Amino acid sequence: MRIAQIAPLAESVPPRTYGGTERVCSWLTEELVRQGHEVTLFASADSSTSATLAPCCPTGLRRAGVHNHAPALLLMLDRVRRLAGSFDVIHFHVDLYQFPLFQDRARKSLTTLHGRLDLPDMHPVYRTFNDMPLVSVSDAQRRPILDANWLATVPHGMPNTLIPYSADRGKYLVFLGRISPEKRPDRAIAVALRAGSPLKLAAKVDTVDQEYFDAAVKPWLDHPLIEFLGEIDDFQKSELLAGALALLFPIDWPEPFGLAMIEAMSAGTPVIAWHNGSVPEIVDPGVTGFIVQCLDGALEALNQVPTLDRLNVRNRFKDRFTVDRMAENYLLLYRRLADNARSSRSWAFAGSRDCDQGHGLSGPRKGALGPVDPLFEDGVADVRR
Repeated sequence: MRIAQIAPLAESVPPRTYGGTERVCSWLTEELVRQGHEVTLFASADSSTSATLAPCCPTGLRRAGVHNHAPALLLMLDRVRRLAGSFDVIHFHVDLYQFPLFQDRARKSLTTLHGRLDLPDMHPVYRTFNDMPLVSVSDAQRRPILDANWLATVPHGMPNTLIPYSADRGKYLVFLGRISPEKRPDRAIAVALRAGSPLKLAAKVDTVDQEYFDAAVKPWLDHPLIEFLGEIDDFQKSELLAGALALLFPIDWPEPFGLAMIEAMSAGTPVIAWHNGSVPEIVDPGVTGFIVQCLDGALEALNQVPTLDRLNVRNRFKDRFTVDRMAENYLLLYRRLADNARSSRSWAFAGSRDCDQGHGLSGPRKGALGPVDPLFEDGVADVRR
């Protein structure tokens, strides 16, 4: 199939350190290419991919210090629209920006929503553009707006070689991801201090969360049990999780998915997670970890971690959360969309050309597409491998 993957522009694909959505886009893109599909990735120019790269800004916007991503996203979406006839399916990972622009191409479009949906401000948008097919990453994510146009829930999956299995039971706890009030690293610190266990915090601190970091986390960084590592890359993450006794996932919000949980499981590291959002869909209590409601519950779960078999944790990850499984689930949806689009065109435009081909554009070629606009021509490589 000819597939377009439309990634966020906040980070490169894959991201150098933090960046969940961009990481999933990379995993999915590379697996689709491996399976023989013709994939074009719309992303920042510093991305690395075996697909055709369509660079849409010079570098990931967060690292470039760009706070307003809307202009670059709109330029990217305009480019995707002009090339729409080149693809069988267009898969968006940029929330709802594309809805007005692609409403007339809804039959060949698919949007995976990666963020929280419990805040009501955006609900009218999903109901107004209810012909845009949507995918949730967990069943819990979609509950606040069940009447949206959901096609399926497709859990994230990652390469099973990315974070190798480690049979050795570690001696420290890990908090992995982002420092923020909803992620509750302060809870992780409390668990570690009460248990007398070392804790390594590997997380980014956004500007908006600096005040919380300064108040809730920074005062504890001089404690001998607490170590702050900052943002880490995939190699550092593998080493960190391989040596961990357990991952603490002490969230206080409706987490849509939570990649850190399956990254830990890939290493065979159990997860102790608070009962919120997607957690019950990912953690198998007594097998891959424990689901708790409070600090005392987390301490009790920590005492039970030695009873878990790390190989069972790894095997459950391989059964449920690998990239080939995710890709196959998406391909089922792509084929359904493509079949429906062909049926619709045969009925409505019998004997005529596909209306998407009216721009005189050729199909995507192997290699890279040029920059989206003269604005980005200077210093933008044609392709980054």
